Formats: sequence, C-alpha cells, structure tokens
Amino acid sequence: MNILGIESSCDDTSAAVLTADGIKSNVIASQSIHLKFGGVVPELASRAHQKTISQTVNQALEEAEISMDAIDAIAVTQGPGLLGSLLVGTCFAKGLSLSKNIPLIGVNHMDAHIYANFIDNSPDFPLIALTVSGGHTQLVYVKSAFEHEIIGQTRDDAAGEAFDKIGKLLGLPYPAGPHMDRLAKDGNLKFHKFPQALLQKGLDFSFSGLKTSVLYYLQDKEEGWIEEHLNDICASVSFAIAEVLVKKLKRSIKQTGVKTVLLAGGVSANSMLREKSEKMAREMGVQLFSPKISYCTDNAAMIAVTGKMKAEAGQFDDLDMVPYASL
Repeated sequence: MNILGIESSCDDTSAAVLTADGIKSNVIASQSIHLKFGGVVPELASRAHQKTISQTVNQALEEAEISMDAIDAIAVTQGPGLLGSLLVGTCFAKGLSLSKNIPLIGVNHMDAHIYANFIDNSPDFPLIALTVSGGHTQLVYVKSAFEHEIIGQTRDDAAGEAFDKIGKLLGLPYPAGPHMDRLAKDGNLKFHKFPQALLQKGLDFSFSGLKTSVLYYLQDKEEGWIEEHLNDICASVSFAIAEVLVKKLKRSIKQTGVKTVLLAGGVSANSMLREKSEKMAREMGVQLFSPKISYCTDNAAMIAVTGKMKAEAGQFDDLDMVPYASL
C-alpha cells in the first residue's frame, strides 16, 4: 500500500509518503513564529498550518515521485494535540479523501511515536515503550499491535516540558531541549544534585519539583555566573531527568519480564537518555530500539507507518472522524 501521512498536532506541519520500499519522503515545515514567545501559541500555530499544509503535502508527493492517484490510504493525526492545529490536518485529509475517494485512517499521535520504531526495524511483542515528549511522559506495556496499557506516567509536568521551561530560565531559545543536550555534553553531571522525584516509588513520574528547584537555585545567581556554569547546570539537569527515566524503565522491565524496549517521542533524541538506556539494556540482556533522530520529534513518517499497520488490520475511519485534544 502507498500511504500518505499528515501530521499537524502542534507546531510542525508534516507530510510523508510510505510505499512498499519504505519511507520515500518526510517533509517537515517548522514554525519559527513561536520562538519569540518561548512556547507554542495555539492560535498562531493553527493559522500557520493553514498556510503551509497544501504546499507541504505537495512537496512530499513530489519528493516521493508519486501522484495522489497512486495513494491507497491517507493517515492523519487525530489526537492528542492542539485542537485548532488538529482541525487543519484532519479537515485537509478529509477533503483529499472525499475528492479522491481514498480511505481515511485516524492515528493516535502517541501510538505513532511508539511505532516510529517500526519504520526501520521489527521489534518483537510484548514490549515496553518509554514515550517522552513535551506533552507526555509514559511507560506503555504493548502486548501486541495497538493493544496498549499505560503502566506509568507523569503526575504533573512532562520531561520535555521540564527541559523547555528550565531552558527558558537559563535564557536558552525555544525549544530548549536540544540546546541543553548539546551544552550538557561539556558539563559536569555532578555539579549540583537536583531532585529526582518518586525515584524509589512505582512507575509514575514527577518533574514539577525539578523545575521549581532550578528556579530557586538560580534566584541568587548573577547572570555572569549562570553563563559561566551553563554547561554544568545543563548536565546536572539532564542527569536528574535521564536517571529517573531509565530507573523507572528498568523497574518496568523487571515487573513485566519483557525482552524488548523502545524509546519514543522527542526527548528520545536526548543523547544522555540514549546512552543510559543502552547501558541498562546491555546489563539486563534486553533488546533496545530507538528511532532515527529525524523520526523522534513530530513527523508524518510515524503517522504513515502507523496508518499502514492500522490498514493491514482493517482499521479505517469515515468522514465522521473528529479530532480530540487529550487522550
């Protein structure tokens, strides 16, 4: 099957084409308008999607050297996400579906982050997926395709949200996560011991206390001091977050007995998280998969591959399909 994937859940407009030969294109139009606000402004995001979605889809088709007439199904993000942004993507997909008489597939954005690992690999079920993004932090037990159970999740802030908000305190551009990851590589992990909440308790996460701890830690520091120790602060924060994520992942493996583990979501691109996870996987004798960096953040390739899996299972939608903002 030839699948057209469309993603518009937040501030990236993306379109991808998946054929029998794999991903043939994965076009991402990022929105720079949010940089000056230090975060995504929902109304501006939906307006930007409207301006770029047609062009983005056309570019994906051109790069894949395929026409709409050769597309067998359209997979589109149905949720969760910003409702205005989701409406742009789902309405555009419905229009294509109706005009070209092509089947429609609604995709759960969080499912797609997990199945991004299936673009280049074939992980065995059952498995545990650690899904870490700006809006979610979850441990998901996946018994088989689309048979999921959330066994752990954040009680407040997501890990990606903590990175971005702490980065803003440090004066870093939005999104701050990649900048903190780069700076942390040259920093001292043990420069300051930031809190690791719920480390010894269950499988849930909490990162709001870490954010508050950094805020108080920086209050009496001069700007020059922060700049001088920026690498060390980023390294210490990254260590606190990655340590909690990996220890909870390790605990979930012990509880479920799975032999396959996936990293998923934008924060799965974090180099410290990857290194710690790889070390843990070797020590525990489990197989670890993580997506290519280009498939970690929001992208339509993961929507297309999830759409293909749903199509093979006969899971199609009709034009009554509506987007949803939350899980």
